[in-house]
Amino acid sequence: MIAFTFSPGKWVGVDSIYVEWTAHAVGVVLADYVSNGPHVNPAVSVTMYSLGKCDYFEMYTRIGGSMAGGLVAFPIFLQFSESLSLTALGGPAFDDDNSTSEEADTAFFSEYLSTFLLMMAIYFLNWELNFGKYHYWIKQTLTAVFIRYLIVVFPAAGPAMNPMLGTAWAVFSSGSGSLPSDTAHYSIYWVASTLGGLTSAYVYTVYAGGTFFGQKAMFGPMKSEQVEKKSSKKKKQ
Repeated sequence: MIAFTFSPGKWVGVDSIYVEWTAHAVGVVLADYVSNGPHVNPAVSVTMYSLGKCDYFEMYTRIGGSMAGGLVAFPIFLQFSESLSLTALGGPAFDDDNSTSEEADTAFFSEYLSTFLLMMAIYFLNWELNFGKYHYWIKQTLTAVFIRYLIVVFPAAGPAMNPMLGTAWAVFSSGSGSLPSDTAHYSIYWVASTLGGLTSAYVYTVYAGGTFFGQKAMFGPMKSEQVEKKSSKKKKQ
């Protein structure tokens, strides 16, 4: 995922917003297709666990795998970019030492809301809409474009929308290979994004039914009510 989505914007060599968006979209689709639909995102893994889409073992296995991949990827691509005199990759970062509390709050809300919106897009593009024969390619392309849109709209902390990216980049960019020591980092990149994912999961449960951590939502499901209303209208007609 890091190889396909981070490098195009830096290495394509053309200063064009259209080229950047296209390269990023192609990268997102390829990363998913080549890896057979990975999470590569701890917030997504926790959210899917809350919806009962994976068990606890699968959740922490995916989180561990994504963290390992992120920690290895950035050093590898630094060596690659230096050997070919390419622009070094960047990553999502929030400077807690030189930021105000208001900026930290903005970064927290940015990660929370962007992750919430990302997950809602994932639910509806994957589970609620059907694009027929080319469903995978259409829904994945739309997901890629939406991710790029969120990156542009929510710049306060990157956005990462992915705890692995925030922490893996922080470990690499520190130069010491050590985990971040400031609590703001974990609050913004882990707590905010995970809460955004869990909020989206509950909202989706209210809409579509199912369970949230094994429990049904207090309200809904709205989806079944809408289906019943449509069927009753058809019967009347």
